[in-house]
Amino acid sequence: MDFTSVKDKMEKTISVFAEKLSEVRAGRANPAILNKVKIDYYGTPTPINQVAGVSVPEARLIVIQPWDASVLKEIEKAIIASDIGINPNNDGKVIRLAFPELNEERRKELVKDIKKMAEEAKVAVRGVRRDGLDEAKAKQKNSEITEDELKNAETEIQKITDKYVEEIDAILANKEKEIMSI
Repeated sequence: MDFTSVKDKMEKTISVFAEKLSEVRAGRANPAILNKVKIDYYGTPTPINQVAGVSVPEARLIVIQPWDASVLKEIEKAIIASDIGINPNNDGKVIRLAFPELNEERRKELVKDIKKMAEEAKVAVRGVRRDGLDEAKAKQKNSEITEDELKNAETEIQKITDKYVEEIDAILANKEKEIMSI
């Protein structure tokens, strides 16, 4: 039996989880938090990084320098309207996003949030496992594979699942360490 579709779906789950974690504001300036923020650029919703240069000159500062000065106000409005929780500083040429120091309470709250995200990712991986097992059982029922092959498939799918769950735990531990040590 071929397990590539199971592996591919679990890989996709891991990459979505890692992308979600990159958008978590951990006190350190990370341009990925702007990924969800779009501005109205000549009638088209456009990501900020496509209309401006986004740089991180210091650990707690993001500088957004638009290539077209006329979109400065639009970028500022979009950041204020977004849920990133940082007020932009506009000096007429660039927008600065200063990240405040995280207090202990906020850090614990963030850790709780990322643990919830990790659990959702694990549930998604287990859902892929269930689908793979259902597919194997259906093949066995249709006499495409034997009972021994079904047992081997179940064992292999469980091994794959365990590997990806461990990977989620490792990513979570790294992010948790990053949040608590800043």
